[in-house]
Amino acid sequence: FASQWDMNNVGQTGGLHGADIGAVKAWDTQTGSRSVIVAILDTGIDLTHPALAANIWTNAAEASGKPGVDDDGNGYIDDVHGYDFINNTPNPTDDVYHGTYVAGIIGASGQNPANIAGVCWNVSLMPLKVADKNGVNLTAAVAAIEYAVANGAKIINASWAGPDYSESLRQAIEAAEAKGVLFVASAGNGGKDVDTDPVYPACYDLDNIISVLATNASDKLAWSSNFG
Repeated sequence: FASQWDMNNVGQTGGLHGADIGAVKAWDTQTGSRSVIVAILDTGIDLTHPALAANIWTNAAEASGKPGVDDDGNGYIDDVHGYDFINNTPNPTDDVYHGTYVAGIIGASGQNPANIAGVCWNVSLMPLKVADKNGVNLTAAVAAIEYAVANGAKIINASWAGPDYSESLRQAIEAAEAKGVLFVASAGNGGKDVDTDPVYPACYDLDNIISVLATNASDKLAWSSNFG
């Protein structure tokens, strides 16, 4: 944790003291809740990671149900801990690394052998695999958004961006908005102004999207980050 300047910047990397997200002050008020489900649309999650295992979402109906049976009637069999929409299996294990990394930023538990901290020490991380080494599959992403909304997610995180406009993806996010679901999207890493060169899903004109760029330890725009 002492190295996580983004959480608590005391100049440990030569950056600007206080250039962080104010995590320590926030934790004095709230450290999260397992009742809040955050869907991670990414490359999957390492379900056994020591900093994450305690916060992985569990579908109770499937966990206590019969193998090979769609116990909760949601159209997906044995989806105990989310789903792999790339390979159409109930095992959303990360085979790249990115989704696990993202999940750790969001919800690494406060007490873990890795000695790191996520923004929320307590949260339910719903792993929805929509990407692999070949990139994001937009058809899988649409299905995952629909799944997340139907299964109680209040926040959907999409730490990816691309230049291709997809009306079906936009409509899925808009439908999530109608259900009160927040959608957090990466602005991307192209170093460009997305007002003139848009990327998606960050640039859809929808009120439930928060587009996130990157800053460095000196509170400046990261050199690789898109902006707009």
